[in-house]
Amino acid sequence: MNESKTSSKVLLLTAVCMVIIMVFSPLSYRFGWVPLIPSLGSLMVAVLGSALVWLSGLILVFTAVRQKRASDRKLLLLSMVVAAVPFVIMIPQLVKVGDVPPIHDITTDTVEPPEFNLMVKRRVHAMNDLVYADADHTAEEMAELQMAYYPDVQTLVSDLTAMQAQAKARAVLEAMGLDIVSARSDSLIEATATTFWFGFKDDVVVRIREEGARSIVDVRSVSRVGQSDLGVNAARIIDFLEAFGDGK
Repeated sequence: MNESKTSSKVLLLTAVCMVIIMVFSPLSYRFGWVPLIPSLGSLMVAVLGSALVWLSGLILVFTAVRQKRASDRKLLLLSMVVAAVPFVIMIPQLVKVGDVPPIHDITTDTVEPPEFNLMVKRRVHAMNDLVYADADHTAEEMAELQMAYYPDVQTLVSDLTAMQAQAKARAVLEAMGLDIVSARSDSLIEATATTFWFGFKDDVVVRIREEGARSIVDVRSVSRVGQSDLGVNAARIIDFLEAFGDGK
């Protein structure tokens, strides 16, 4: 009986450890304690370890039920609930990898993508460059993938003047939580978005061109690391366009 109780407690402790690993894995990379690959590796350990704890708990619960060990059953069920946390949080992210294209550079203008200026210096050590193409895709292939998966990422035509559009674009970016890097008089705004857990940085540029009494607004969002962005850059651009378009 005591051995079964001990096993239940060990399982619960292991489940708690998996949750702790899940939380500190991305933070350890964000604060520069460990490189990216070990951080991702420990995150996968948390997910797989949680799955193993959950399955072990399920088997032991059946045993506890048969032997009428109510206290053990409660501990085991608690272990399974705790172990499910990393699994439930991370599995949707892993599934999303197969639901989006393996690209990390999204723009409303795939023919003439907005170009970064001051941001170039900030990306000196970035894994990804600012060329609209990568080792696996030409610019044309990236444009086709983007159109197939993100058809809503389109150039926005605004009734605002270029100066008004620039002011509004900056306000929208700030409201979205991005850090403004530069806002030039020629209507080019650069900003950076930082994710909460890993601290991944995606760079955004908004280009505003005057066309008569209207303005043509194009946006580009590029990840500094990672082949796939899990759809984050496209979602960011769509959020920007929707917020900007509310009063275009």
